[in-house]
Amino acid sequence: MTAAATAQNRTTQVSPTAPAIIRPSVRQHSIKVELCTPAIGAELSNVSLADAAQDPDLIAEIRALWLKHKVVFFRDQQITPMEHQAFAAQFGELEPHPIAPSHPEADKLLVLYRNLDAGKSSTVEKISRENLWHSDITYKKTPPRGAILRRELGPDTGGDTMWSNMAMAYERLPEAIKQRIDGLYAKHSVEPSFFAQHPREERLAAAEKLPAVEHPVVLIHPETGEKVLFVNAFTTHFSNFWNFKDVRCGNDFMPEAHHLLNYLTSQAAIPEYQVRLKWRDNTVAMWDNLLCQHYAVADYGNAPRKMLRATLAGAPLS
Repeated sequence: MTAAATAQNRTTQVSPTAPAIIRPSVRQHSIKVELCTPAIGAELSNVSLADAAQDPDLIAEIRALWLKHKVVFFRDQQITPMEHQAFAAQFGELEPHPIAPSHPEADKLLVLYRNLDAGKSSTVEKISRENLWHSDITYKKTPPRGAILRRELGPDTGGDTMWSNMAMAYERLPEAIKQRIDGLYAKHSVEPSFFAQHPREERLAAAEKLPAVEHPVVLIHPETGEKVLFVNAFTTHFSNFWNFKDVRCGNDFMPEAHHLLNYLTSQAAIPEYQVRLKWRDNTVAMWDNLLCQHYAVADYGNAPRKMLRATLAGAPLS
């Protein structure tokens, strides 16, 4: 074989693996990933969420990182409510909150506004505290798939949010506990969390509108296949807990069920499973509502705090 033929043969062999063109958007949106903790969370930089909605490849990359790290953070995203909503819509159908009001410009964005002087203003959409470990809206048959939350206004210090990896929480349970909760289901209800302080008629009306639902205590994540511990602040009791092996009567195993549920719901509070975000204005957090729980720290006194959240619709859990 001649030298020219050898060179031609070498070119033929390697050329299929070399990209002919590198799109400008790929170079522009080379995402930098910085891990937050070994267990959960990553900060993604060198990306504009306003532009991302126009780039399917970039959306696919963000989605993969979201599933891998459970929650991802973006800083300095000066986006409009409509741009926020457009970005979120790339990851699935959006749904409004079943109770709280939506943003006047973007009807799929929930407004979370806490201000102790709210009575003096007509512009306050919602006064809220979320300082308890929970996954969003698990009192529905189809809990949200995920959420994209942006801080529009907040205190100079305080008001952090924590997330906890509930796949890791399940993985590290003692084997005896895993065996005990295998096949268990639990009830989730809006009534004791949102309506306990309301008049009886309002509480009963809410319970009728949003009746308690049943979910598996251990669910299989629909995309990653991970086993996830799925009990939280909205979980009221097990549906099918029993123990007839060493009891005198049925009431004897009720304390056991209560203790077990309390133990399981406490797993989210273990620091080794967590990440904590210090918010700044225009910071965005995107989390998987099935893979993790979150806790909004209410340590900022009378300072106003306004957040906008897009909610990704979910599917029935098996």
